[in-house]
Amino acid sequence: MVFLDFEQPIADLYEELEKLREVGEKQGIDISQPEKELLEKIKSQKETIYSSLNPWQKVQLSRHPDRPYTLYYIENICSHFTELHGDRNVKDDKAIVGGFGDIDGQTFMLIGHQKGVNTKMRQYRNFGMANPEGYRKALRLMRLAEKFDKPIVTFIDTPGAFPGLEAEERGQAEAIARNIYEMVGMKVPVICIIIGEGASGGALGIGIGDRVLMLDNTWYSVISPESCSSILWRSWDFKEQAAEALKLTSEDNLRNHLIDGIIKEPLGGAHAHPEEMAQIIKEEILKAYDELVVIEPDKRIDERIRKFSAMGVFSEVEA
Repeated sequence: MVFLDFEQPIADLYEELEKLREVGEKQGIDISQPEKELLEKIKSQKETIYSSLNPWQKVQLSRHPDRPYTLYYIENICSHFTELHGDRNVKDDKAIVGGFGDIDGQTFMLIGHQKGVNTKMRQYRNFGMANPEGYRKALRLMRLAEKFDKPIVTFIDTPGAFPGLEAEERGQAEAIARNIYEMVGMKVPVICIIIGEGASGGALGIGIGDRVLMLDNTWYSVISPESCSSILWRSWDFKEQAAEALKLTSEDNLRNHLIDGIIKEPLGGAHAHPEEMAQIIKEEILKAYDELVVIEPDKRIDERIRKFSAMGVFSEVEA
């Protein structure tokens, strides 16, 4: 079990619990009562810590190494999933996965960023940073879903689109812009869920939907706190201040009308109870789909356009 720095009080209690169980096993004594008391303390400590997380702590949780990724959710939500590959132009980008899956008898097109569960797989998945062919694969799958009148679900979890020279040469900006343009006009319901990091155009490339939802301990912003800190202060040392200033938490984004809802995580975060988190997400997908499927496609598109057009604040200054 991996604990973050602010979770140290919880880690200490778990260490106590482990020692208690070792003593009970070696000496053959009944530890049920002290064990129960320790578990209550752990729960109370979790409630105290998780009820007052600051923005930087939520960023840390969104990157937790044990946090479930797209394929975990797909495998635990769908009774059947068929992954589809390639953009039919360059290659199959492993940073984005997608395919048809069945959820309680309804077929969905499920698409998302995939980071990888260990060092080797993270390198294979390019740490969830997609190249242009990844976004073009996603668009191909969305068009396929539209062709067969199947709703779309996207899972967003990326530190950003891949910024390499080869990605720019193959049209990274155009690929993301094309996806945004096409997703606005999709005739089928589109549900987008931020399950980890939601950074910049890398997130927007599969993030335009009728419902945009965020898990509680995730972030969604134009830039990461570290990058913001390095630009403003020429150092990563001010990342906590940057996280606060960026207003990147789920509460901030809901308050600013940039998302449509927040999905609460189990106590301790999604990584502490991944199976429970998967079931919560499944229920949210089905709930959003039931709300959207009864709306006529043209009206859905119109509402989608109005929603995104209304985002942001500006003022006009006379010359």
